[in-house]
Amino acid sequence: MAPPQQNLILSRLSCEDRALLQRHLEPTDLPLRKVLERPNKPIRAAYFPDTGIASVVVNTGKPIEVGLIGYEGMTGLAMVFGRDRNANETYMQVAGKGHCIPTDNLRAAIAKSRSLHASLLLYAFAFHNQTTRTAVANGRSKMEDRLARWLLMAQDRLRSPELPLTHEFLAMMLAVRRPGVTVAVQHLEREGAIAQRRGRIVICNRQKLEKLSNGTYIPADDELN
Repeated sequence: MAPPQQNLILSRLSCEDRALLQRHLEPTDLPLRKVLERPNKPIRAAYFPDTGIASVVVNTGKPIEVGLIGYEGMTGLAMVFGRDRNANETYMQVAGKGHCIPTDNLRAAIAKSRSLHASLLLYAFAFHNQTTRTAVANGRSKMEDRLARWLLMAQDRLRSPELPLTHEFLAMMLAVRRPGVTVAVQHLEREGAIAQRRGRIVICNRQKLEKLSNGTYIPADDELN
């Protein structure tokens, strides 16, 4: 079982900035498939996951994941840039827990503190870099490389070698047919990097998986530094 986590953004805030948010932060369960943002709809709240993974998905007829958010991040980044919505959907890919804050309260806190705004912008920049690398990997890398990168990113956020992921779900996230994912998973398994369980993928050799990602992977902690 993964150890308890605290959201990294919240844990790094100054006492003063944390106090601006604290009275409005509500503990929340984040069950599988819970929708946190809908495309082109006003954002009602920002979520700060402690555990689990949220997927940011673009759907123009065939959904493809463009970003992952875990304990290191937050949803609702449009608000950090002064907007109230974005074109993507965000929902829980792996169930977890966290905190949420209503949109109006987050905006009011940002307006009161430049240092809070700077902290949130720092994460927004890291997330932008992640999505940029995802675009490059999707355009240039082999399926096996992309899958290796994605599994490493998921493990970073779950802090566990066991990932509750099916081939069907991986196919949707990587925008490929399920048989293609099956072939890629079998390749990584033959290399000794992963093993398959019912409804789960187990990372057996992280160093091997990093090598198989072929330079497309950057650890989540490095994204923020």
